[in-house]
Amino acid sequence: MDAGDSPWAVCADGLVVTVRLTPKAGRDSIDGIGHLSDGRSVLKARVSAAPSDGEANAALTRLLAQTLRIAPREIALVGGASSRIKRMLIKGDTRTVVAALEQIRAASAQ
Repeated sequence: MDAGDSPWAVCADGLVVTVRLTPKAGRDSIDGIGHLSDGRSVLKARVSAAPSDGEANAALTRLLAQTLRIAPREIALVGGASSRIKRMLIKGDTRTVVAALEQIRAASAQ
């Protein structure tokens, strides 16, 4: 995997992370970095919540907050509310969040 090939990008408000979410999974987890058929990188995540009434989106927000050790209020869904491919805005200390995401990338590369 190319070091510059990441599913996140720094923006004015923080960091935008592209996530491929699998709802109704057996457990809530971040499964590393993956690639879409068009070559884009995504953070792979799964949640046990169903994709109805925003439950899976809320579960994703909680999972990201727990994984990145930030408050859920620091995370906002900015794209893909009804799609598997989501864009999540993560506010706060960008360096700390990128460091946590880099750990996920390193673990998925092994």
